[in-house]
Amino acid sequence: MWVLLWPSDSGMAYISNMSGIASRSLISGLLQGVSHEQPLDLAALKEHGISPALAAHYARSGYLERLGTGVYCIAGGRLDRDQSLQFLQGRVEGLHVGGRTALAWQGVRQYLEVRERLTMWATARGALPSWFTERFPSTLTCLSLFDDVTMTIEIGTPASVTDGVRVSSRERALLELLREIRTALQLQEARELFFGTLGLRTAKMGDLLTGCTSVKTVRLFLMWASEAGNVDVEALRANFDLPTGSASRWIGTLADGSKLVLPA
Repeated sequence: MWVLLWPSDSGMAYISNMSGIASRSLISGLLQGVSHEQPLDLAALKEHGISPALAAHYARSGYLERLGTGVYCIAGGRLDRDQSLQFLQGRVEGLHVGGRTALAWQGVRQYLEVRERLTMWATARGALPSWFTERFPSTLTCLSLFDDVTMTIEIGTPASVTDGVRVSSRERALLELLREIRTALQLQEARELFFGTLGLRTAKMGDLLTGCTSVKTVRLFLMWASEAGNVDVEALRANFDLPTGSASRWIGTLADGSKLVLPA
């Protein structure tokens, strides 16, 4: 059945009363069929029969909240951190939780933050969307740290983390932490975390160090590990071809002007 609504300059405008029923049925199905804590892209909405135009209509009507271009969530819902991370993992190449945050999620931390700041890593250059960083303060590092063979190893889901969220192992997270150091203060904070990370797996550590592309990171790790005793450094040097560079000392200047001197 077609119902006449109003005349217009271009002729008579009509709408089907059946289409209104169908529209209500679609939004009802969506509200019942998805988590109210997850982001929804156009592909996810399409699975529920909702077109881009209809999604925009639902946003104007107050059923959906537009987060960004082609991204929505259920209006009134509160986005969940881990569901949002899983959403972004499908859109940012190599995205995973790393460094300081990965260590904290596996029980290695200096202090409890009033509001958690996530440390994220990715293999491709890019930026996190504002809808995510506004809700979950984050930093994204896109530095080259490993060769192609090693780039994706030691990233998984720890037992304490929501299934599917990609997180660096403690071994990988330590190297990411060392690579991020840019100031003397960060150096001191990293040292405290490093010495608090016990029981590192020698074989896994060797694989990561062998594929590490940062001489500074490798040398700093070996120096601190020798002091901390949290991994068998002699076994690492004997059984793995570690990229430590030349036989001379490594001397670098941090962003704040501090000097960093590392033995071979």
